[in-house]
Amino acid sequence: MGPYARHVFVCTHGDYCPADGAAEVHRLLKDGVAARGLKKEIRVNKSGCLDQCGNGPMVAVYPENVWYARVDGDRARRILEEHLVGGRPVADLVYDPGPGAHKDPARILEIEKTRRAAGTASRE
Repeated sequence: MGPYARHVFVCTHGDYCPADGAAEVHRLLKDGVAARGLKKEIRVNKSGCLDQCGNGPMVAVYPENVWYARVDGDRARRILEEHLVGGRPVADLVYDPGPGAHKDPARILEIEKTRRAAGTASRE
């Protein structure tokens, strides 16, 4: 076993997860782990793109290989309490589209329209 019992990756880069609040999700999980005295057992990291654009913010928990999509503050708190602290993946939040890239073109289009309306360009 590695130095951590669990390793949590939160996509905070790329064109879409940041637009959906990924930095806040990362902060909630990281601060929550620290507040519960679990920093030696659980590592929460920012990650690059997890190739699930439009489904984010994405959170992946290892070694269980459990992925969560569209994580907001409420979902982050549930993941923290039920999975990271309680040891049980949050079944109704688990994201399991199968292997490979799975992008949500409709959500990507929504984000792009919002950016155009705000006068900000995509980073693509």
